[in-house]
Amino acid sequence: MLARNGRFGSIVSMNRTCLLSLTGSLVLLGLSGSPAAESSPTASAQLTLRADQARYQINRNIYGHFAEHLGRCIYEGIWVGEDSPIPNTRGIRNDVVAALKAIKVPVLRWPGGCFADEYHWKDGIGPRQQRPAMINTHWGGVVENNHFGTHEFMDLCEQIGADPYVCGNVGSGSVQEMMEWVEYMTSDADSPMANLRRKNGREKPWRLPYFGVGNESWGCGGNMRPEYYADQYRRYNTFVKNYAGNRIYRIACGANAFDFRWTEVLMADVGRRMNGLSLHFYTVPSGNWGRKGSATRFEEPQWHSAMREALKMEDLVRRHGEIMDKADPDKRVGMIVDEWGMWHDVEPGTNPGFLYQQNTLRDALVAGLTLNIFNNHCDRVKMANIAQTINVLQAMVLTDREKMLVTPTYHVFEMYVPHHDATLVPAELQGPDYELAGQKIPQVSVSASRDKSGRVHVSLCNLSPTAAVRLTCEVQGAKVGSMKGRVLTAPEINAHNTFAQPETVKPSAFEDFSATQKGFEVNLPAKSIVMLEF
Repeated sequence: MLARNGRFGSIVSMNRTCLLSLTGSLVLLGLSGSPAAESSPTASAQLTLRADQARYQINRNIYGHFAEHLGRCIYEGIWVGEDSPIPNTRGIRNDVVAALKAIKVPVLRWPGGCFADEYHWKDGIGPRQQRPAMINTHWGGVVENNHFGTHEFMDLCEQIGADPYVCGNVGSGSVQEMMEWVEYMTSDADSPMANLRRKNGREKPWRLPYFGVGNESWGCGGNMRPEYYADQYRRYNTFVKNYAGNRIYRIACGANAFDFRWTEVLMADVGRRMNGLSLHFYTVPSGNWGRKGSATRFEEPQWHSAMREALKMEDLVRRHGEIMDKADPDKRVGMIVDEWGMWHDVEPGTNPGFLYQQNTLRDALVAGLTLNIFNNHCDRVKMANIAQTINVLQAMVLTDREKMLVTPTYHVFEMYVPHHDATLVPAELQGPDYELAGQKIPQVSVSASRDKSGRVHVSLCNLSPTAAVRLTCEVQGAKVGSMKGRVLTAPEINAHNTFAQPETVKPSAFEDFSATQKGFEVNLPAKSIVMLEF
């Protein structure tokens, strides 16, 4: 892990006419003040939803997650061991499992990240007390006991109902090692690796839908040139076999943010040998990797900067997508944004190598904005994995020994669940700019979809921390009947949940909308996320 930083992408441009899709619920994100304080909108926006032109499905894997052996993500965050006083099932925390099940995590990426290219899977199987320890050279130099390995990860996926996405070791591993790992996990034959799995307590093979051939091979995964990695991918991928009816979706290491040449080379030299091509991009609020800034101590300039940086995802997805389209006009190769999210300075007093950070309403808005971008590019984006699930970067969950809380970002993922596998509803949006110090960004972000029952959900983000928006929507091809809504906002832009006050930021009922003859009208509070359903 851990790089910095269309056609369909223009949909999210907030101050211009954009093409969007809606699935039946509406999500709004605003900034400053409580909903009650925003009763007098100061700007207006016009939205057209073309429900009769819905075509592309929003793959539920866009709402995927990422768990790396980094800091307290795995050890303490997920794994506490069977003898722990913290309630667990086979060593995996029950409270974390319940929280992740509630947001319907569709896919979980593991073991890295940078860690993947120094991980040797055979050290993580067999009796735990006999597993050799290893130094995590990337993240804090800590010694890991390898008690959480393949069996434990697959157990976690089964407990939360997620598909496993395993990232293989190309950087320091061999072709044979990767080939044998796939056989160990998925073969039902009377073969050495399958029998070793049986010896270790798992009779039947696991289903492994997704496998990554290396991680960030342009950096921590080997500092390779794209031409060299393309050849390495072709070699390693040859030995990623489909056993026992299991068909693997093979994901190649893609570009670091704006490295468009990497995508050009991979599409030309690998092409149909891959099913997906990854993309990594992190939002650094300051735009400066040396001084990222605090997760909780910031003012409006840092808020505006974070939104500007997050909006770069729109340009990235569009431009990489255009390169992919030239070689793959049928969109057979999916774009896999398997690392994304906010990256702040670590919390004071914590290990710098553990990347532990708090999570505020600002992070929630960046999450809602980014997920809207992915939804609106669902013709090409087939999976995304926010970094990371527990206690690291833009986490869903934070733990402190036996205590656990969910973050504002967690609530965004819960509110957006109706978009999973729904059909994107195209839309056109015209709205105001959010301007600060001469720099402008669109104030409103939107995506919408229609689910199998015909319900439409619209997710709207108001990026301004101070100005509400009155949005008028015309719905074409569908009738607006009964409506309901929820909102995520808070009085302060840096509001966040703590172990002393774990519910400072959480969704509440929202009713500041009304159906009209042609659609609906809604007042979007500043710094808010609203989900509407009709």
